[in-house]
Amino acid sequence: MIIKHGRSACTSILIGKKASITGSVIIGRNEDCKTAWPKHLAFNPAKESQNSVFTSKDNKFSIPLPEKSYAYSSTPEWTDKYGVFEEDGINEFHVAMSATESAYANARVLAADPFDTENGILEEAMVTCVLPYIKTAREGIERLGEIIRTHGAAEADGILFADPNEAWYFEIGSGHHYVAQRIPDDSYAVVANQLAIQEIDFNDSNNFIYSAGLQDFVYNNNLWPKDKPFNWRHIFGTQDESDLHYNTPRVWTGQRLLTPSKQKNPQDYYLPFLEKPDRPISIQDAQRVLSDHYQNTPYDLVSEKNKHTATFRPISVATTQESHLLELNGDKMVHWLCMGVTSQGVYIPFYPQGTKVPEMWDKGTETYSADSAYWVFKLASILADRSWSKYAKELTSVQDDTSKQVCQIRYETDEKLATLSNQTEKQNLIDEANAKMAKVAIKNYQDLCASLITKQSAESPLAFVMDPNL
Repeated sequence: MIIKHGRSACTSILIGKKASITGSVIIGRNEDCKTAWPKHLAFNPAKESQNSVFTSKDNKFSIPLPEKSYAYSSTPEWTDKYGVFEEDGINEFHVAMSATESAYANARVLAADPFDTENGILEEAMVTCVLPYIKTAREGIERLGEIIRTHGAAEADGILFADPNEAWYFEIGSGHHYVAQRIPDDSYAVVANQLAIQEIDFNDSNNFIYSAGLQDFVYNNNLWPKDKPFNWRHIFGTQDESDLHYNTPRVWTGQRLLTPSKQKNPQDYYLPFLEKPDRPISIQDAQRVLSDHYQNTPYDLVSEKNKHTATFRPISVATTQESHLLELNGDKMVHWLCMGVTSQGVYIPFYPQGTKVPEMWDKGTETYSADSAYWVFKLASILADRSWSKYAKELTSVQDDTSKQVCQIRYETDEKLATLSNQTEKQNLIDEANAKMAKVAIKNYQDLCASLITKQSAESPLAFVMDPNL
């Protein structure tokens, strides 16, 4: 049996270009695994190599790779002991991918088409085997679909694809069956560890791509009546008690934030997959969704008064390793990256076409070290968590100031890039900007950690009020 190494807690968001303020297509996800499991930032160059083969370290999945790979950004694991888990990135053809949103398929479907846990593709391999070899989001769907057709899938997953024109959500529901749905330009989706896609229109190839023989598989195995609309979620997904506390409340709170005009129930099995926002969505709105822990509701975990009512799993949790938002708008690409807990960290608008990883952003192991970007942000979270009521204001102040600073650096760099024609000069400026944004964020959070440690030095159980006369 293949053990899923904690990849069961992510939350995803997908935003169509007419639903965003800037006309950008945006996809993003919190990668949740363990409370101490660092991620690194990587810029992978284009390569040409013959007879290249990917072989998983997590099972026996193996696949020959195309000779030419394109440059792309990613956030690999600190160790490849269980696989590379590159998770997300944007390639040189402005295609973004995030993998995966872990999900669950039901027993009746898996009895007929079980996952191939021994040889099928797993999350750890998906970005590595797909993103460097595609030029559009649809090509990504086709490539991943072909891999599943020939090698099988080892688990139920949701995969996000985007290019400057469209966003797609791809779901694996059994060993060899999947469906992908295009996010309408005026809509968004929030997904939380469930198979989320609902009715499939098999006559609409512009908005749906699916595995060969999907309908026959369902009807031949008596998995759904032929006279009912073909509802992927109902056929392949789950509806159990854990959904009501673990999954649906996160979808509810995302839709609550972006479409507050519609009143919904956090424990509703039938929340829509797609929704339209009440107003155009900014990148900060998307960050707010991925940072949510039910603020201003009876379910907020950090509120002392809610300790008996906070029964829902929030979006922002201590097990978040990194969070990313991949923004595409014409020639503009932004790999927004937040290391550690989203509600306590800061999203940095990196240029994914960078060639030099900023200092400290490719370091860190499972044991704390001061030279790791991941651990700098994680330390700030740990210190603030000692007394949220005391230290939250200081942390959020640093968070806000840092966000403003890095966004200004990115804005000024974009303006300078628009005046340059020399590619070498452009690349140097991009690498300089990435380094500058990373350095500002690290310095601000190091200063925050120093302040919190100094203040907490007086909070020892051995504290004693000394007689001033002694």
